[in-house]
Amino acid sequence: MKTLRKSFPALLTAVAATIAASAPHALAQIYDPVQWRLELESDEATPGSKVLARLTAVIDETWHIYSSTTPEGIPLDVAVSESDAIAGWRAYQPEPEIVFDPNFQSEVEWYSDEPVFLIELDLAPEASGQLDVEVNVRYGACDPRQCLPPKRKSASASLMVAQDAAAAAFAIPGGYQPAVRNVRSRPPGGSPSPESRPAQSPREFGSSDTGLFTFSLLALGFGFAAILTPCVFPMIPIYIGSFMGDGQRSWGSVVRQASTFCLGVIILFTAIGGALSAFLGPFGLSQIGSNAWVNLMIFAVMSAFALSMLGAFELSVPSSWTTGASARSVGTGTVATLVLSLVFTLASFACTGPFVGSLLVGSVSQGGAAFPVVGMSMFSVGLSAPFFVLSLFPALMNGLPRSGVWLAVSKRAAGIVILAIALKYLSNADKVLGWNVLSREAFLAIWVALGTSGALYLWGVLRLEEDGPSGKVGLVRLGIGLAFLAFSISLVPGMLGGRLGELEAFVPEPTGRGIAGDGGTGLAWAKDDYEGSAARAQAEGKPLLVSFTGYSCSNCKWMKANMFTEPEISELAQAMVLVELYTDGYDDASERHQDMQVDRFQSSSIPFYALIRPDGSVAAVFSGQTRNVEEFRSFLLSAS
Repeated sequence: MKTLRKSFPALLTAVAATIAASAPHALAQIYDPVQWRLELESDEATPGSKVLARLTAVIDETWHIYSSTTPEGIPLDVAVSESDAIAGWRAYQPEPEIVFDPNFQSEVEWYSDEPVFLIELDLAPEASGQLDVEVNVRYGACDPRQCLPPKRKSASASLMVAQDAAAAAFAIPGGYQPAVRNVRSRPPGGSPSPESRPAQSPREFGSSDTGLFTFSLLALGFGFAAILTPCVFPMIPIYIGSFMGDGQRSWGSVVRQASTFCLGVIILFTAIGGALSAFLGPFGLSQIGSNAWVNLMIFAVMSAFALSMLGAFELSVPSSWTTGASARSVGTGTVATLVLSLVFTLASFACTGPFVGSLLVGSVSQGGAAFPVVGMSMFSVGLSAPFFVLSLFPALMNGLPRSGVWLAVSKRAAGIVILAIALKYLSNADKVLGWNVLSREAFLAIWVALGTSGALYLWGVLRLEEDGPSGKVGLVRLGIGLAFLAFSISLVPGMLGGRLGELEAFVPEPTGRGIAGDGGTGLAWAKDDYEGSAARAQAEGKPLLVSFTGYSCSNCKWMKANMFTEPEISELAQAMVLVELYTDGYDDASERHQDMQVDRFQSSSIPFYALIRPDGSVAAVFSGQTRNVEEFRSFLLSAS
């Protein structure tokens, strides 16, 4: 016990560090891989003489910059600031490496490590006194998987110009060649292609993080729902009774122990979410949700949990785990109470596991490092809330309903809901892999069947073999059953070609006539044909709206079915050339689209929209889902 007391602060520190490492700010990375330094060959010079300056680029490992003469890429541009004391200048670059660059799919000339560029300065005959020499550079930096937008920097050095200064002779060493002035990338054969042209500081739009807020509320609701399960609800009076002991303990002591117990539950679940974020990393979280095999795994996990709740088999924690932990939870001290919270979590796993598993796989599919952490935190808050509230007001326990048939019924109903959610992940994998066996109509038909079955079960019409007497159907069960049935009926129009509003984010897109192919917007979206769409936009003088999307992207489907059906949005979009580029397929096109999004726009999230002018320059970009019509309208108006 003493050892555990000493190690517990270290445990808390480790958990806090894990959570901090997974916090949202980890998503924001500002790269600055190149630093510039200017040095003069001599500290003094005579008027009218020549001075040699050395411009050194200090480049981080794995990064590189491009030469001024590269046939394709982001060429270096070097210029000396104008000064009355400088009559002229010439820049020279060292011999570059000639390599195949995956960012531009061609051979380029680049530099890595610390290349040194030479600048020959011609001092004016009337120059005198201290001269500040400033060199300006414009360059683009890339690593093997991404390119940054062109950046401008300057470096400076001082020189004393005097008549009695010692003359310094120098010569440009071999291997150096004149640097060419550039203002933008120029591939062979004319103007740069859209894929290779660096970003021109487009306007950036993006929705506020309402997704995280909504997900937090969902997680809190999951926590409250998990209370009403056979593994948790009957334990509430038992644990509250253990806090109160023999009834002689003070109210403050009971509240402190209950607070410690709740804190332990929250720490445990938050650590689970933090560990998931730390293991996968921000980029892994943003990509893993669209992976077909991950979606199949999620479907299998959620289906197993759902079938367990429906009574097909039992999921439980090995008894040795709970027995060993229980032996260390005797007492009312801090450590004993925290161990007691671990015992509670392990013992309740058979019922909370489906909620935790569903919440974790849902947080992964959201694609953000904050989602698992916040989701598990909010879930544990909801799960532990009654223990804290009842410790404040013990008399409320007398009003709690008794355990009975309703607990088993609620568990079965939750299993039906989780099974319906699992079907969404199967649909994601079906579309990404191109199987196309789970059509929109089949998907909705299964949901209708599940919803109707849930209603009939709650009303006692359908029974499972393991169930006892159905009991009396009260107003609550009647109301929830009506909600199940109403939901099922609301899905029928979607099977007949109608739109389903908010549900469009979770069901397959239509494939027939009417809203097929345009999501009911009346808009003609080209699929995976960027080159043809760009050529058409240039020929017609129209803006090009590029939608980076995914087969398994719920927010993408919501935007297409709901935002683009808004009259003011549809009207603006009809005046544009529209193209969808899918990024989560297993074909070469999806890989090219991923590379294009990362290289040109430094983004890997979807949905992501880029508005490109007819001349090929980027007018604006919009990241994520939004429900703000005016915000998205402002984005579309940026092309004018």
